Amino acid sequence: MRNFLITLLIFILMCSCDNNDVSSPDNEVLSGTGSFSYSGYAPLRESPVRVYYFIPDGDVTQMPVLFVLHGASRNGADYRDAWTATTKAYKAIIVAPEFSDNFYPGGSSYNLGNVFINGNRPSASTLNPRDQWTFSILEPLFDEIKLRTGNRADTYDIYGHSAGAQFAHRFVMFEPEARAARVIAASSGWYTVPDREVHFPYGIAESPVSLISPHDYFSRALILQIGENDNNPDSAGLRHHTELDAQQGTNRYERALYFFRISDRIATGLGSPFAWKLDIVPGAGHDFRQAIPSAARILYGDR
Repeated sequence: MRNFLITLLIFILMCSCDNNDVSSPDNEVLSGTGSFSYSGYAPLRESPVRVYYFIPDGDVTQMPVLFVLHGASRNGADYRDAWTATTKAYKAIIVAPEFSDNFYPGGSSYNLGNVFINGNRPSASTLNPRDQWTFSILEPLFDEIKLRTGNRADTYDIYGHSAGAQFAHRFVMFEPEARAARVIAASSGWYTVPDREVHFPYGIAESPVSLISPHDYFSRALILQIGENDNNPDSAGLRHHTELDAQQGTNRYERALYFFRISDRIATGLGSPFAWKLDIVPGAGHDFRQAIPSAARILYGDR
């Protein structure tokens, strides 16, 4: 009986851990490949985030920090692993927070940053306090990573793919004072256009972004990445309705080009510097593994 109980306990412990990761206790110095549960941001302490990381060998104090934001599958470990294989040569710290469906359900909580209780039907009465926005987690998590690695970077970079790209491009607009240096939004399904005549979530009317100077977000280093073959209008999870299709296009490729061009036009009309760029990846479809090498060269190819 004793041996059976020991075997059962070992089985339970193995099932509770990620097969590919060492779970790091709170406040332990981070190294190598692993994960930890982050609940250090007080306003969202009851909604912890599992953080998958990769810390390369070398002088960690001088390495850039890259936040990698997963798609709708909420598979942070897969994104961390894909970036690890690419960035070992670049010596970058990879941080892939996983926003689970349990604590961050649906697109409103993740893709739209939990700015509104229901981001598809926003109103003044359903606007969440800023400290409840999902966007607000990245800044204190950056400080946590620095504390637990000894890293001295003043800024961080972001790579978001698909649903993560929706988070990423809105983060630039909603959090203009964040320490994000370069943000790559790859293969977003659709966009929040910085147009004060179009209501949120497809524009910025009646949203906090309408109160932010466009100079603050148009001058940020946002790179819109899209695969040249990411043009399937029937792609799983791709949102469609008459207004969206007519305005932004019927597939991710069309929508990325529309968003970039209309944003450039709006910035020019407002007399704002426009620092956003477009990266079209030859031969790539809607697969983050196909686009990561191009993103890595953009971010760290000159190091």
